[in-house]
Amino acid sequence: MAVYTHSVSIDPEKCTGCTTCLRRCPVEAIRIRNEKAVINANKCIDCGECIRVCAHNAKHASYDKLSDLDFSKYLIALPAPSLFGQFNHLDEADFVIRGLLDMGFKDVYEVAKAAEYVTDLTRIYLAGENVARPVISSACPVVVRLIKLRFPTLCEQLVPIMPPYELAGKLAREKALAEHPELKPEDVKTVFISPCPAKVSWAKSVMEGQAVYVDYITSMNDVYMELLGRMKHAVPGPESAPEAGSVGLRWATTSGEAASLMNEGYLSADGIDNVIKVLDDLESGTFGNLGFVELNACSPGCVGGVLAPSNGYIARLRLQSLQKTVVVKPNKIEDIEDAERLKGDIPAEYTEAAAFTYMPDGAPNMLAMLMAMKKAEALAEKLPNKDCGACGSPTCKAFALDVVNGEAELSDCAVRSQMEG
Repeated sequence: MAVYTHSVSIDPEKCTGCTTCLRRCPVEAIRIRNEKAVINANKCIDCGECIRVCAHNAKHASYDKLSDLDFSKYLIALPAPSLFGQFNHLDEADFVIRGLLDMGFKDVYEVAKAAEYVTDLTRIYLAGENVARPVISSACPVVVRLIKLRFPTLCEQLVPIMPPYELAGKLAREKALAEHPELKPEDVKTVFISPCPAKVSWAKSVMEGQAVYVDYITSMNDVYMELLGRMKHAVPGPESAPEAGSVGLRWATTSGEAASLMNEGYLSADGIDNVIKVLDDLESGTFGNLGFVELNACSPGCVGGVLAPSNGYIARLRLQSLQKTVVVKPNKIEDIEDAERLKGDIPAEYTEAAAFTYMPDGAPNMLAMLMAMKKAEALAEKLPNKDCGACGSPTCKAFALDVVNGEAELSDCAVRSQMEG
């Protein structure tokens, strides 16, 4: 068991307590205390919405800075498919790969190539027996964490396959050690270029005994400017030829993963609010005859991540243009034995996230949770139901729960105090 390591954090020096993030957090993980925003780590899903909406740049994501990487090691760049949509007039993916090599990376392993393997693995999994349906993609770490925290009954429907960037790290490491027997395993380091903070959190939250395939995660924003300068003078050659095809590049945008499965019975949605609505309906059994569900916290997919420099919709348009010049590559699973080796697994829960009382051993006290919930519901009926946020909680219901948990005082509700006065 390991504690989930969050990437998203708040700079109290810049925070003005304006309540914008409080209102926009989709999982009510933010409170205003002492005129500053604070994040409840047990509820946060690292979606980055607070980063998007903060006008004071008080919210930020932690990641490995490009300047801190040790280029004396055998560093392998793992560019996300969305990276290829960040550049104007990009006709060939070779220029991005050549630019990364010119930055000092010893090799480049495209996450889009690993995504094509994951597509094949998912197709094999969907054809299996006793599979809980509809199957839900496990590629977006925000969605996976959200399901584990708020929709635990849907956990068995998550695809039990590691996400493409993890698989890319695994395959890149194997390739480097096979091609360079003089290297020791500790000399090979993989660097994922990420469009979102959730992938940073996912990779940094390593379970005990869990294999590590991604050593560093850096921001796409951090890489963009230097890579852009390198690309202007890049001279592509055989060593920079892309190995991923159009199928892998599609993963950067909504419906790309689902459409690649060539399965008509699928649903895809993006934007965290839409994702929550879909999960609500899935949990209640609203959908019928559905085989696969692809959910992306960012809109219109990973190209819209908060660590990506370009507007997501413009990046999607660029990728659509680039896909016309990219051929379909035969990145397929060879046999069942190969499939078992590659699929890996998605980690189990890191910490039980509950907003209520915990037992001494760290496990949630279920009886105390139910009693607290009933008390909060009763208290909420006595509140003004204004959801003004002046108390420091996002809604009156959330405030009632905070009072029951001892995190707020009933007197903090200014509207109620005025009404009684």
